[in-house]
Amino acid sequence: MKKLLGLSILVVFFMVLGFGFQFFQNFVSVPAGPGETEVVYEVLPGKTFQRVARDLQDKGLIKNAFLFSWYARIRGGAGKMKVGEYGLRPNMTPAEVLAVITSGKSIGRLFTVSEGLNIFEISDLYEKQGYGPRQEFLDLCYDQEFIQSLIGEAHYNLEGYLFPETYQITKYMKAKDLITTMVKKFQEVYREVMPADIPAGWTQHQIVTLASIVEKETGSPEERPDISSVFHNRLARGMLLQTDPTILYGMADEQKQVVMSIRKADILRRTKYNTYVIKGLPPGPIANPGRAALLAAVEPAQTNYLFFVSRNDGTHIFSENYQAHQNAVRRFQQDPRARRGKSWRDLEKKRKNK
Repeated sequence: MKKLLGLSILVVFFMVLGFGFQFFQNFVSVPAGPGETEVVYEVLPGKTFQRVARDLQDKGLIKNAFLFSWYARIRGGAGKMKVGEYGLRPNMTPAEVLAVITSGKSIGRLFTVSEGLNIFEISDLYEKQGYGPRQEFLDLCYDQEFIQSLIGEAHYNLEGYLFPETYQITKYMKAKDLITTMVKKFQEVYREVMPADIPAGWTQHQIVTLASIVEKETGSPEERPDISSVFHNRLARGMLLQTDPTILYGMADEQKQVVMSIRKADILRRTKYNTYVIKGLPPGPIANPGRAALLAAVEPAQTNYLFFVSRNDGTHIFSENYQAHQNAVRRFQQDPRARRGKSWRDLEKKRKNK
């Protein structure tokens, strides 16, 4: 009798175990619902797996938070959950949901750095788009040990080496990782762009410095080689470069923030970047140049140009001597009629109406 009772209990136990196993298998392999609409779920820092499971249940992405937590514990997934933003759908199985939130493959966002932005503008953009504090980004751009590890040379900062590009990054990507990606992209493009016969005596840092000036002075892309030729010609003659963007950058470097305007008193105020005061190239880049500017720096147009002045429409008029330059200044800068309808607002309207 006792044997029969024991056998009955054993049979019931295995039936319950089998039923439980089947129930659990059904839970793991059956979606919460038929919905295909993607829901962006964010795993925040410090959030427990149990809290995440309850959130997922509340959002209709899993049916049972307790079973999901149990399943994750069995699979060892509870401790592997990664901070980030993930795309989940109701028609995903719990197994698929767990695989996603433990993958670390967070949703990518586009982070666009335009040609000619400097490190102060990029760090502002980094903070404005919600990736992290600007100061953290900026501090890394001045971190000597970090710079050495990336470039293999000692430089004042990383200006010029953060290649302008659209990057796909995640919300919780570290500033250090983003900067590393940008510098690697610069190195890749620099190797592609540089011809075998670069100008004798020019270092990479000098090339990037000149390219950054060309980038900042260029409004119309096709003028880059001509702009470059002006600076090459002035350097060859021992003339001061006298380029306004170096004034702005010198002040930005002192203040560690973006500077937008120049006062008359700033023109001859000494900073280490102001080429109205210092001879030759500034000590480093003043912005982050793109591919075309890097190429223009080493392949300038063959001209005798020494001056250029804005036509107020994004292009310039180039001159070979000071008298011709002065005539151009009077025509395009001092004559009010030449500037009428040529403000940046007017030019923007024309661009949009094309």
